Amino acid sequence: MIQQIYPQVNHDYQYELNKDMHLSAAHYVPHESAGPCRNVHGHTYFVNVTIAGDTLDESGFLVNFKTLKNLVHGQFDHTILNEHALFQSGSPEDFPTTEVVARKISEVIQAELDQLPGKPVCVQVFVRETPTSYVVFRPKKVKSNG
Repeated sequence: MIQQIYPQVNHDYQYELNKDMHLSAAHYVPHESAGPCRNVHGHTYFVNVTIAGDTLDESGFLVNFKTLKNLVHGQFDHTILNEHALFQSGSPEDFPTTEVVARKISEVIQAELDQLPGKPVCVQVFVRETPTSYVVFRPKKVKSNG
């Protein structure tokens, strides 16, 4: 695997965990201004998720890497993104663009993290759609563990 350097997130948490994943998925952007992207096409997305927190669980983990892989890779790999309920509202805020995919991944992960006793936070999701194009999503409000 090629080592990738990601944009850094400023936070005051003691621990920061990063998980890299690849997703093979198809999508289309249902808007006339999307040009050729209106047609179904696929990508091998490269995703990096950054989780931060102050409290480790009973296993000594901030979050188990496998949990993150199941949430993202397990849900989206080898699928057509438009077929997921997350992307079907009809609103441009839910079209499966790279920006929205990054935000939705953050939301899916944070919903799971909110159930954990240590309350870790998803502070960044990096999604590379092509070798020359990527998006970084950071929630505006990062919750505090306190």
